[in-house]
Amino acid sequence: MTDRHGNRPHEVREFFGARAAHWDAKFPDDGPAYAAGVAALGLRQGERVLDAGCGTGRALPALREAVGPRGTVLGADLTPEMLRAAVRAGRDALGTLLLADVTRLPLPGAALDTVFAAGLLSHLPDPAGGMAELARVVRPGGQLALFHPIGRAALAARKGHPLTPDDLRAEPQLRPLLAGSGWELIRYEDRDSRYLALAVRRG
Repeated sequence: MTDRHGNRPHEVREFFGARAAHWDAKFPDDGPAYAAGVAALGLRQGERVLDAGCGTGRALPALREAVGPRGTVLGADLTPEMLRAAVRAGRDALGTLLLADVTRLPLPGAALDTVFAAGLLSHLPDPAGGMAELARVVRPGGQLALFHPIGRAALAARKGHPLTPDDLRAEPQLRPLLAGSGWELIRYEDRDSRYLALAVRRG
């Protein structure tokens, strides 16, 4: 599924940059959904986690709580305005913010235990390549969570368009996409209250 602003990096930056200042105010009730999505990962104290495409950092409080003070929390986003909004909200105190393209992360291989990615997949110019890059930076046996605080049907209704058969977030498309990128899909939920696809990094 191609997002309405296109999938080229400069268009992604323009789209989110123009909306960054009011992004959290637009979705004020998403905090519990993010917390529940992070809780589904079962993270342990001391682990290393990346919020890929972190935006204003809404997942960072739950990620920091899950891995504790000894854990490593990173947030990477392509849009400077989104990261500045995260700083204004004080979320830079919860983790290290990186201005970075998640398809070319400035991280060594197998550096992380888990990647959490909210609403990321439909914004990637090369979804398979993006998922492969996330696999590169996660250790074998580590996790990937593709998340959204509402499901595909509810999101489509919010945006005023129908679901399309080529939606990469649908399980029939997502499973082979992940399998070809180094992941095994182990859990899939798509209901109005949450979208959550959990995958494990193959060895």
